[in-house]
Amino acid sequence: MNNNIIVGMGEALWDVLPEGKKIGGAPANFAYHISQFGFNSRVVSAIGDDKLGNEIIENFDSKDLKYIIEKVPYPTGTVQVELDEAGVPCYDIKENVAWDNIPFTPELEELAHNTRSVCFGSLAQRSIVSRETINRFLDVMPDGEGQCKIFDVNLRQGFYSKEILCNSFRKCNILKINDEELITVSRMFGYPGIDLQDKCWILLAKYNLKMLILTCGINGSYVFIPGVVSFVETPKVEVADTVGAGDSFTAAFVAAILKGKTVPEAHKLAVDVSAFVCTQNGAMPKLPETIKARL
Repeated sequence: MNNNIIVGMGEALWDVLPEGKKIGGAPANFAYHISQFGFNSRVVSAIGDDKLGNEIIENFDSKDLKYIIEKVPYPTGTVQVELDEAGVPCYDIKENVAWDNIPFTPELEELAHNTRSVCFGSLAQRSIVSRETINRFLDVMPDGEGQCKIFDVNLRQGFYSKEILCNSFRKCNILKINDEELITVSRMFGYPGIDLQDKCWILLAKYNLKMLILTCGINGSYVFIPGVVSFVETPKVEVADTVGAGDSFTAAFVAAILKGKTVPEAHKLAVDVSAFVCTQNGAMPKLPETIKARL
């Protein structure tokens, strides 16, 4: 191993959509998309010793997606996904499943020592086992100028707490959040009466972050770094569904930053990648060569 591995850590599961099941889970989506830009990525998660778990492994193998995924005595995770008229998903996430119980193994500890960047969320921290594993992984990871610890907030069904969010803000150096999540976080942390950009500047300063990414759906997205803000409008596209679009945004942005692109260049690529993913069904479509060639 070398210290150039990019890790997506947390839930690997099946999104059960109206047209059938699709592989999903934010960390797996992130790891897949960043691998499309030529990075050595890993999915870290857990599956059950069942048919759905075996199908996840087969799916990742078919995509040449590398992983450290333990089999645990819990069912493989599923999410019932209903889409509204605009293609925006509503989730029913099953509880007490395999990815709630990701063990911290010697293999995982070795991976942490060799990880350059990791993306983790709040959802996989809803259970104590996976939460402790994620925190131990972050603590073992080397610190350095080129290390990215991306906390991608994903507030789902009340599977979060102020304590989990606060701890994750402290452990990350890049925070990604959407406008609805920012409003919820602002209420929890006691500064609801100011505009979204001011809330972002407060979080950036309070937790000494390198960057804060704010996505606002059709109203564009922002990247805040100390003293500077980048804004890019959201392109108008024919939306199939928005599942995984945010994860592809994160992956493309991190890929560009790690390749030495400027924040505005990384931001524009991330927006274009997520717009393309919105035109496709499911969270892990193949990206066009024209997009990948930009790196």
